[in-house]
Amino acid sequence: MINIDSFRHIALDFPEAVELPHFDKASFRVRKRIFATLVEEDRRVSLKLSPVDQNVFCSQNNAIIYPVPNKWGLQGWTFIELDKVPEDLLRDALTTAYCTVAPKRLVRAVRPDPDSPNPGMDSSMKPIL
Repeated sequence: MINIDSFRHIALDFPEAVELPHFDKASFRVRKRIFATLVEEDRRVSLKLSPVDQNVFCSQNNAIIYPVPNKWGLQGWTFIELDKVPEDLLRDALTTAYCTVAPKRLVRAVRPDPDSPNPGMDSSMKPIL
């Protein structure tokens, strides 16, 4: 459901994100740390998630998002099938991958208050009751 150009646009929209070659793939990095790779021919990306985040995302639909089947998968690297993934799931997983490797200052730019019980609501905001 996501084309290659859309994926690139979403990945490069994060603060300080860059695309660089990585062997036979394109890698997406922040401060030299890889948060995603893309193999265009396979229309598949791999994301760096924590093992806990990997488990959460894979439980949503393991035909679309699943661990890399080797030692990399045990470290949290996770495949996503671009032809099958809904855009909102891709954005959420990609944001999580970025926040896994990015410096805290950059994470705060993407998720202003990661401890907030309501994502998108920073600590200065009060819910309307």
